[in-house]
Amino acid sequence: AFAHIHGGQQIEAYSAGSRASGIVNVKAITSMRAIGYDLNKHYSKSLQDIPGIEYDYAITMGCGDECPDVRAKQRLDWAIPDPKNMPPLGFNEVRDIIEIKVSALLQGN
Repeated sequence: AFAHIHGGQQIEAYSAGSRASGIVNVKAITSMRAIGYDLNKHYSKSLQDIPGIEYDYAITMGCGDECPDVRAKQRLDWAIPDPKNMPPLGFNEVRDIIEIKVSALLQGN
């Protein structure tokens, strides 16, 4: 979502997980709605749902040994905690960390 918000049409971004449920966490929908982004039409995707291409970046968020093998020119692990079981305030803090990191990456930092 943040790649689309901050990168617009210039960025083609994909999001997937190693254990996708098919639905987006309600807390994610609520958290993103609070900043004006609608996730209601999105769904949780597995790695098999994204193109099998070489990406410019593969960004993981603290998956450790479970990191998927996605072909990419550059790999970054942001070691961000999974907010799934956090209260709304913690969830929003993680959301904000992700936005800062995505924005910095798009600006070349």
